[in-house]
This record gives sequence, C-alpha cells and structure tokens, in this order.
Amino acid sequence: MTGDSALPRPGAAPFTERTPRVVAARKLTRRAEREKTGRFLAEGANAVEAALDHGGEVYELFVTERAAAQQESLLVAAREAGVPVSPITDRAAGGLSETVTPQGIVAVCALVDRPQETVLKAGAKLVVVLVDVADPGNAGTVIRVADAAGADAVVLAGDSVDPHNGKCVRAAAGSLFHPAITRIRDVDAALTACSAAGLRTFGAHGYADTELDQVTFDEPTAWVFGNEAHGLPREVLDTVDLAVKIPMYGRAESLNLATAAAICVYTNAMASRAVTT
Repeated sequence: MTGDSALPRPGAAPFTERTPRVVAARKLTRRAEREKTGRFLAEGANAVEAALDHGGEVYELFVTERAAAQQESLLVAAREAGVPVSPITDRAAGGLSETVTPQGIVAVCALVDRPQETVLKAGAKLVVVLVDVADPGNAGTVIRVADAAGADAVVLAGDSVDPHNGKCVRAAAGSLFHPAITRIRDVDAALTACSAAGLRTFGAHGYADTELDQVTFDEPTAWVFGNEAHGLPREVLDTVDLAVKIPMYGRAESLNLATAAAICVYTNAMASRAVTT
C-alpha cells in the first residue's frame, strides 16, 4: 500500500468476526434483515466497483489485508467517495461471505430496487421480467444478460428471489447496479405496467406456436420468463401479447432459464440495433 492508503493507520488491528460492525453486516445475509435496514452486501471486486460507480449509497467497505493489496484502486475510490474502509480478518471475511473462498472485499450498500412507476415508464425499449424465478444464481445471471444487452430494466415479479441475495449479487457480477430493478409482487400488475409503458410483452414458452426466428422486433419489448421448473403459468401465457419458443435443432429437450433468456434478449437487442442503425 502507498503512504496515502485508504486503510486506517498502519498497524491498526483489523475487525474480527465479533466486532459489532461486522456482526451487524453479517446479519445482512438474511433477507429479513435486508428488508429491515434497507441494506445489503456486495461481495467481490466487480460488485464493489459497480457499487462505487453507481452513485448509490455505499455505507462501508470491509477488506482483508490480502484483498487490500490487490484492490488498492478500489480503496482509493472508496476514500474519495467518503466511504469508510474497515480492515477485517480472514475469518471475519468468511462470515460476511456465502462462498467457500471469500474474495475478502465486501461493501455494505443501499438496496438497489426502485418503485415500479420510476422503472416501467414510456421510453423503455427493452425490459426483462422474471416470474416466480426461485434460483438466485439464475436471477443474477439473467440480470447480467439484461445489462449486457442494454436492457432498460429488470422486473422481479411474483415469488421471484430477492435480487440482493448474496448468490444473486455474485452471479450478476456488478450488473445489479446498472439496469433499473424493481420488484412487483402482483404478476398481473407487472404485465399491466409493461403494457401501459408501451411495451409489447413476449412470453418465453417451450411449446409456443411462434418460433423466435419468426418474430420481428420493431416495437419496445418486455420479455417474460418463468420459473426454472414450471415455466410461465397459463394465466400469464394468456395475458402476454405473444408466446415465443426457441427452436431446437438438435436433440436437447430444453434450455435452462439463463441460456434461454440470453438467446431471446440478445436476439431482440441485435435486431433492434440493426433497425436503428
């Protein structure tokens, strides 16, 4: 580290797993505590960098000695943003992580989801809606896909997983802080809001009559994806403007959620860019 280190003075004892601030942060691995405090943990260099760049509230940065040596630029960015940087032991880092091999750098951040009226509004071109998606790794990967494809927003509808879940945050790899994210418990209300914003709704469904290569993408679109095991409920398929399936040219019976979302959303994004360029 340089003499202008973002860490406390040299020789300062790192926080342990029993330090009250670490204990309070560890509680954020539970959804109830995240909802109560309005805070969550963003672990790893990608997530921390995105959090600092996002412009949202970052309350504290915890870092091990090893991670501090590897990520000095992030510590400098945190210091310049006025974010307290707290050294922690490896054991404390393990308590803040839900992985076998913690990265040793964790930010305490404000929740990123926004009210639906600020997210689903006229002008959005591409939105991804997840209905009853249970696996946080899948949800995070789809958020990352949506970000990469330039989607305006991601909607987690129905009983979908909390996007601030540690596994979801890691799978999103920093993308949690880029597209607007909203949670809408009522699925019908989510679809109605998409339509009211001028979005045509496409439901991904393996048994649809219309195949993806038959669809034209000349209007703003909301892609709707269902639960990993059960897909979209019949009432959702009856509500969307069009049910669409990905054609299977080989012998695979189906694709997993994240792969299907990547194909549909990127096909849409590339076609839309071709129309406007």
